Amino acid sequence: MDSLRLPQTKDVVLIGGGHAHALVLLKWAMRPLPGARLTLINPGPTAPYSGMLPGFVAGHYDRDDLDIDLVQLARHAGARIVIGAAEGLDLETRTVRVSGRPDVRFDVASIDVGITSEMPDLPGFADHAIPAKPLGPFAEKWAAFLHGDGPARISVIGGGVAGAELVLAMAHALRGQGRLQQATLIDSGAVLGTASAGVRDRLRRAFSEMGVTLIENASVASVHSDHVKLDGGREVLSDFTIGTAGARPHDWLAGSGLDLNEGFVTVSDRLQTSDPAIFATGDCAHLGYDPRPKAGVYAVRQAPILLHNLRASISGDPMRRYRPQKDYLKLISMGGKEALGERFGMLFAGKTVWRWKDRIDQSFMEQFRSLPEMDTPDLPAEHTVDLPEVLGDKPMCGGCGAKAGRRALRAVLADAPGSTRGDITPLPGDDAALLTMGETRQVISTDHLRAFTLDPYVMARIAAIHALGDIWAMGAMPQAATANLILPRLAPALQQRTLTEIMSAARSVMGEAGAEIVGGHTSLGDELTVGFTVTGLCKRDPVTLAGALPGDALVLTKPIGSGVIMAAEMAAKAKGAWVAAALDQMQRSQALPSQVLAPDAHAMTDVTGFGLAGHLLGICEASQVSAEIDFAAIPLMKGAAVLAENGVRSSLFPENAALLPEWQTSGAQELLFDPQTAGGLLAALPVDKAKAAVKTLQEAGHGAAVIGQITKGEGQIVLR
Repeated sequence: MDSLRLPQTKDVVLIGGGHAHALVLLKWAMRPLPGARLTLINPGPTAPYSGMLPGFVAGHYDRDDLDIDLVQLARHAGARIVIGAAEGLDLETRTVRVSGRPDVRFDVASIDVGITSEMPDLPGFADHAIPAKPLGPFAEKWAAFLHGDGPARISVIGGGVAGAELVLAMAHALRGQGRLQQATLIDSGAVLGTASAGVRDRLRRAFSEMGVTLIENASVASVHSDHVKLDGGREVLSDFTIGTAGARPHDWLAGSGLDLNEGFVTVSDRLQTSDPAIFATGDCAHLGYDPRPKAGVYAVRQAPILLHNLRASISGDPMRRYRPQKDYLKLISMGGKEALGERFGMLFAGKTVWRWKDRIDQSFMEQFRSLPEMDTPDLPAEHTVDLPEVLGDKPMCGGCGAKAGRRALRAVLADAPGSTRGDITPLPGDDAALLTMGETRQVISTDHLRAFTLDPYVMARIAAIHALGDIWAMGAMPQAATANLILPRLAPALQQRTLTEIMSAARSVMGEAGAEIVGGHTSLGDELTVGFTVTGLCKRDPVTLAGALPGDALVLTKPIGSGVIMAAEMAAKAKGAWVAAALDQMQRSQALPSQVLAPDAHAMTDVTGFGLAGHLLGICEASQVSAEIDFAAIPLMKGAAVLAENGVRSSLFPENAALLPEWQTSGAQELLFDPQTAGGLLAALPVDKAKAAVKTLQEAGHGAAVIGQITKGEGQIVLR
């Protein structure tokens, strides 16, 4: 039996996207454990590689070179990724608290969250300084500072090897711009006090060559926007201050209930914590049986043992022991393309050492840059002649990309008998109907989505927003909903966990929209599908596709491109940051846009499976008008244009493009046919009302824009 069809029975949760967990995901993809559901929790879609940070700061690497794309990596491993910061553990309920969503349950968990260089007790640090760890926020703020102008004064608090590497790298970059005015390295003791004599001597020479001032045996009293104040009153001028002193564990670990050593999680030689179902690795862990300094090399060496023991803990196999090496190769960047190396007391330095370090770092990162695309299934030797054509050359997309085409739907619905009930009014071209009960006017619609993310909470939020789109597009107020779910085969415990996440998301979205979930239906199948039937109440006649007038402006309330981005994500071609931003857009409610647009809209629809062009064509046909649109005015999701220019298309694209065969589009313009999931509203309304509405929506944070106008004619769309 295909292992992907076997029921999942255990939840394995990786907390943090550190180096060890990244390697676990990479190796897991090569040999998944049947029955295990793997989850990664991380604050962002990427994780920076610490070994290349000084090189990035010095200007030798681009920002993208520094990051492991966790979204792509999770997809490769068949794992879901939860983008959110872990805030705590509950050992009794076996849950991880994650900001902004329900707790994530686990059977086995591992912690690899690294450390922080924050100095919460130092006055002014939080407001005017940047901790070097976590690396991601530091890298972003340094990039912004480096793109500034004028003389620059920098300082680093903490004179260990990390501080030495960073002050040399920053000084090198600023000298290259002709901006360096002052660079200072401050330590409460001797700079490089724990390093060997040879390393100290060589780095002190580098400080002198780079013009770095050392302040030793001096405590910092406070940090200010333009200076660092030392005990005794001395002020060190600094426009950009970072902290590398005293690596600290994350605060939430203190309340985890696990045994700690100075805040770090104590682990055994099997990398297990005091709770045998929870492992820890990397800098956040303390090897209680054989303590070692904080160094990335240990996390990399721990990864194979961690992977084996995670699998063993739920498969019943014996575990392995981790035995840390006594010494390791230390490679230290010195600003320019020179590095210092040391092992077993031997010292070597120069450009050759930097090239050696660069090869090691690039080799490590290359593992995560060359992930294979998802393959289409092999066809059996004997098959129908048209099967390859129908199957296509790519996996079927999820969301609206998995819907049936407009031509097929129209052919079927064309012969559908009209309503014979006086209390039902079909709405022209819409996916809904108007129900009249006395003075009460109610609209009803239904929609469901094939999952395109393995996170059921996010998928349910998007499906709920998507289903509400028809209600909002008619200017109605959401009233009630039923949920229609197909779950993949799961053990009963995992069924309950999954349903809890789905219904938590659904109740949150529907509740914010003013609707209540009143029931539903759940069945089991091969994959997750989430849908809702929704009703809404109308205070006035519903806004339909019919009614647009020549001269009306066209307003779009969300950027387009979700179909291309999610298709690219399946093929490992989309940056994780683009995917995360697209998922955020898809979860954005259209309640306010509906309230702002509906009172003045002559016609309105939500932009979903048929793409922007297809849904605009629906308005034109129902209203018996034509339209002009300005492609340059259409807001696009980040990354969508790049992917479209590179030929990425959703599997529904050909069907949508066939709606307007006279158009000669290419590249980014083909996003007009891109199927959108939980897309924005497209409204036709008077020009003065449109401008005011767009201003209101933009001030509220919506990506709204006037993208064209309605013209005379019937069903013609001109692309400018």
